[in-house]
Amino acid sequence: QVRLVESGGGLAQAGDSLRLSCTSSGESSSQYTVGWFRQAPGKEREFVAAINWSGGVTNYQDSLRGRFTISRDSDSPTVHLQMNNIRSEDSAVYVCAADFRYAGYSASRNADDYDVWGQGTRVTVSS
Repeated sequence: QVRLVESGGGLAQAGDSLRLSCTSSGESSSQYTVGWFRQAPGKEREFVAAINWSGGVTNYQDSLRGRFTISRDSDSPTVHLQMNNIRSEDSAVYVCAADFRYAGYSASRNADDYDVWGQGTRVTVSS
């Protein structure tokens, strides 16, 4: 069983950059896609970005493309979410999740496609 742990959240000011990381542990032979989702207080969970196992396929929420970049280490399954020029509306709990379908070939936006979820890391942006 793969277990995911997020890190890198915290308090930041508008315009700052933050880098979130999603580290995995547990069963290491599976290939999977990693997606980032976020949920702000009083709002529904929304898709942020996803990256497939090889790192060659990425997918972004359209409104975040250009400010957020998802990547994964070449020598580990750790996935990063680089968030630049962050805004108060980016404040949310950010959660990473693993999609084991198609051996990590795709980069789905659909939360229902993800099987394993982390606990989340909170990002608070002050304006």
